[in-house]
Amino acid sequence: MGILRLMVSKVLAVIPARYRSTRLPGKVLADVAGKPLVWHVYRRASQARLVDETVIATDDHRVVDALRPYDVPAVLTCSDHATGTDRLAEVAGGRPCDIVVNVQGDEPLLDPGTIDAAIRPLLADAALPMATVRHRIRDAGRIGDPNVVKVVCDTAGRALYFSRSPIPHVRDGGPAPEPPPIYWQHVGLYAYRRAFLLRFASLPQTELEKAEKLEQLRALEHGFPIGVVETEHESVGVDTLDDLERVRRQFAVYGEAA
Repeated sequence: MGILRLMVSKVLAVIPARYRSTRLPGKVLADVAGKPLVWHVYRRASQARLVDETVIATDDHRVVDALRPYDVPAVLTCSDHATGTDRLAEVAGGRPCDIVVNVQGDEPLLDPGTIDAAIRPLLADAALPMATVRHRIRDAGRIGDPNVVKVVCDTAGRALYFSRSPIPHVRDGGPAPEPPPIYWQHVGLYAYRRAFLLRFASLPQTELEKAEKLEQLRALEHGFPIGVVETEHESVGVDTLDDLERVRRQFAVYGEAA
């Protein structure tokens, strides 16, 4: 890894922290073990071995003010960004770096090693513009859940498609395949080459992206490959009050080692 590490001069992790979340407004500042939720995300991202700098990008001064006592770098971005990727591109456009990692601001249990895993494909393949992460779905009830994004890949580990529907689809009426298909959940963590990120943010939305409401499909529809790596670590995104209470319980039991 030492030789690969020399291929880039800087890896920047950006944590988009939108205060005006549609489903749970203000969640990034929700109290988790005595600190704002997004503080825990920042701590996890900063522990990734391949990350040189971590910054929080927010649309609201309340996030900046809340993080000031913790000496956490937070920058105020435009409030009218349509996506977290746009917010990411604004920050990356003004900072010297080679790789930019988009770390979701509502995942305080994210494993730092998962961030490193997303970065490594870009260090190993200079032609790859972006990479992301998947983990195996072992709970059959999650396969049909549209809130669980699924991904299928080719034999080289490049994404073929992402969907909220179960993929692959097993056709009814025929014999069950042996072995049964493996279903993979997409983890919403991305590593981009900085130049590609700035280009990607300027590309028009595509029809599949709008239909599935999945930004990564824009890259595939425009012909850009996405490397996908496997992880055993399953993070917990906080989208609802139930999610928040689940995270709080884990911190109550395990503390910051949760």
